[in-house]
Amino acid sequence: MERLFLVGILTKYDERWEKMDSLNELASLGKTAGGEIVERILQRRDRIEPRFFIGKGKAEELATIADEIKIDTFVFDEELSGTQLRNLENITKRKVIDRTELILDIFAQNAHSEAAKVEVELTQLGYVLSRLTGKGIAMSRLGGGIGTKGPGEMKLEIDRRRIRERIKVLKKRLGIIEVSKRIQSARRQNLFRVALVGYTNAGKSTRMNRLTRSNLLVENKLFSTLDATTRIMSLDNRHSKLLITDTVGFLRKLPHGLITSFKSTLQEAIEADIRLHIVDISHPHCELQLLVGNQILDELGVIGRPMIYVFNKVDLNPDIIPMFQQKYPDAIFISALRKEDTELLKQRICSFFKSSN
Repeated sequence: MERLFLVGILTKYDERWEKMDSLNELASLGKTAGGEIVERILQRRDRIEPRFFIGKGKAEELATIADEIKIDTFVFDEELSGTQLRNLENITKRKVIDRTELILDIFAQNAHSEAAKVEVELTQLGYVLSRLTGKGIAMSRLGGGIGTKGPGEMKLEIDRRRIRERIKVLKKRLGIIEVSKRIQSARRQNLFRVALVGYTNAGKSTRMNRLTRSNLLVENKLFSTLDATTRIMSLDNRHSKLLITDTVGFLRKLPHGLITSFKSTLQEAIEADIRLHIVDISHPHCELQLLVGNQILDELGVIGRPMIYVFNKVDLNPDIIPMFQQKYPDAIFISALRKEDTELLKQRICSFFKSSN
C-alpha cells in the first residue's frame, strides 16, 4: 500500500472550508485507489508558483518530511503542469501526481466495458501528451503503483507520434462502439427510459437495486460504478415496463477531457425521458455536490429537460429536510431504510410515464 501525502493550496481568492472539503475528497480518492493517507497539508499562498506550484522552499520542506515519515507519493489537489511535476519530483525524490492523474487511475481500475476502457485510455493519453516534457522521477516509473494504471505504464517509452497514432486508433474504435450503441438505443425507442445521475457515492446503485430488484455492486467508495448499467423496472400493472440506467458518478474538478470522452457512457443520461438526480442530503456540502452535478448535466446539454431531484439518506440528517423542501418543492426525500420510500419514487416515475404517453 502506497503511503500518500496530500497537498492543497489556499489562495486569497479561496474559501477555506471548500478547500478543506476538497482535500477530504482527495483523501477518499486516494483510499479508493488503494493508498494509505499518511499526512496532508493545506498551504496558504497569495498565488500559484509557476515552477514548483507551492514554492521551492516548501517543496524542500516536504522532501525532508517525506524522508522522516517514509512517504512514497505526493498527491496534489490541483492539476499540475509537466514542468511543475518534473521540478517537484526532482526536489522531493518522490513520485508526484495530481488530482486528475489520481482520478484517471481510479477510472482505469474500474473500467470494465470496452467503451469505458477506450474512453479512459483516450483521456489518459491526452493527459500524457500535454506533459511529455519529462517528469523527473516519473521518467523511471516502473513496477506500477498509483498513477501508473493503463497507458501510464507505457508512457516512459512512447513519444508524441506514437501517442497520437494510438489516439487515432482509439477514436476510431470508439466511433464503432457509438454506432453499436445508437443501434441498441434505437431498439429501445418504444420503451420509456429513466437515468440515475448525481454525485459519486450518493446512493445511485442502491436506489437502482431497490427499484429493479437487482443486485448491483454497492460499495462505500468513489466511482464503484463506472460502466452504465441498465435494468428493467415493472410498473404496477406488471404489463408496462421501463428501462432504468445507473450512470457514472460526478465529481468536483472532474477533468474536462473525461466528460468529453465519456459522452458515450453518459449517452443514456442524455437520451433518457427523465433523469433522477440523486443527492446525498447527509453530506455537509450536499448543495455544492448538487451544483457540480447540474454543471456537468449542463455540459451534456440536458439542463431544462425533465428531471426529479431525489434527496437520499434523509435518515442521517432529518433536521435539514424542511429547508430543502422549501427550496425544491417538487423533490422527493427518501431513505434506503424505508421500503415505502421506494414505492413513493416508483409512483412518481409512473405518474410522469403516464403523463408523457
